[in-house]
Amino acid sequence: MMKTNRVIWVAAFLLLLLVVLIPNTLMASSGGVPLIAGIRPEFIVFALTLVGVAIFHDHTMYVALGGLVVLLILKYSMAPGFDFIEHIAGSASEKGEWSTLLNLAGLLFGFAVLANMFEKSNIPEIIPNVLPNDWKGGLVLLALIMVLSSFLDNIAAALIGGTIAQVVFRHKLHIGYLAAIIAASNAGGAGSVVGDTTTTLMWIDGVDPILVVHAFVASIAGFLIYGVIASRQQQKFQPILAHKPEGVKPDFMRLLIVLLILVGAILTNALLNFPALGVWIAILVSVFIRKFPVEAMKKAIPGTIFLVSLVTCASLMPVDELPAASWQTAFSLGFVSSVFDNIPLTKLCLEQGGYDWGILAYTVGFGGSMIWFGSSAGVALSGIFPEIRSVGKYLQKGWHVTLAYIISFFIMLWIVGWHPATPHKPPKASEVESNAGDFATSNSNSQ
Repeated sequence: MMKTNRVIWVAAFLLLLLVVLIPNTLMASSGGVPLIAGIRPEFIVFALTLVGVAIFHDHTMYVALGGLVVLLILKYSMAPGFDFIEHIAGSASEKGEWSTLLNLAGLLFGFAVLANMFEKSNIPEIIPNVLPNDWKGGLVLLALIMVLSSFLDNIAAALIGGTIAQVVFRHKLHIGYLAAIIAASNAGGAGSVVGDTTTTLMWIDGVDPILVVHAFVASIAGFLIYGVIASRQQQKFQPILAHKPEGVKPDFMRLLIVLLILVGAILTNALLNFPALGVWIAILVSVFIRKFPVEAMKKAIPGTIFLVSLVTCASLMPVDELPAASWQTAFSLGFVSSVFDNIPLTKLCLEQGGYDWGILAYTVGFGGSMIWFGSSAGVALSGIFPEIRSVGKYLQKGWHVTLAYIISFFIMLWIVGWHPATPHKPPKASEVESNAGDFATSNSNSQ
């Protein structure tokens, strides 16, 4: 009954979007783009969809799909020439979104398989043997999570870390330490294109993987802040338990599959700009070594549909109206990503261009750790530890994550500096035409 009521509330929320926005759009002046309180309706739909994701966190897939439907209705009502099929498939003058979306879906499903193989390799059972028996044990575990997330998906790293933490802390975890697990999983992936969906999205879009590596400067600086504080919180809340599993041996064949998937992604991205292809070639080869994890794929379906829907929504945003790319904007986006999903934010920034990709990778990646639903890792971990879903308690007990974000950002800016990257892809045809029109106008005015 409760599930039915939630579905009804989600449907009511989406209906509200239509009732409030569509009439305003249809009644707007036909002389230009309709505005609602000075804001383009696409941004309002997008923002409200993300608010809906935060409120209805048990039905994020349906909220994202519903938001996409409402956004498409708006686009067709505002721009009669809009063609969603062409937007996805592309045309002679403009590249479509199909490659990005297909790559993203392929990688998300592929990383679900990778995480399953790593988890069943018995490495998570062996890791507790290396942990010290005081607060430094919690710190070492966070460090291991950060290392894991540099080559595993941040969701996988958070879930593996949470699973190990349950064992060594007797299923009694401080919310501040859970926030640190989320932070470590996001921090480790910030400088690696295979460690976080945001950096993977940058990679798919054509950003050189080397351009995000310096995000590790802030990741390490931040870890020294939230890691130490959270580990002391946890040791005081529940001391670490020495864990000595007997007869557990690593499954080296599963570790080999993990390596094949990572190598496949890197090679096909370098050669074909399509990393998902290499991932799935490796997975198909692995079928002859170990059983295919069907259940892991099934569990990944809702999350994949959710993220692909949000990325599609982001691709429909009028990016020319975003704030100019700067370190101030990147810093602010860290706080935005703690409230709104960082995948669409990354997509918008990629469309806009002009960012230092390493700094942006850290802000939108690690910034999402400041509130539990600001990152995919946090949403995933809330499935095991529902107590973190209280925003008030999360902010109160995980305050060190916000402190770490602010201090580490400026440490990175001081050490590395702000270096906007050159465009990694050609401008869209519409932008070229707009620039040409501006140039012609300026010439006519000067004459």
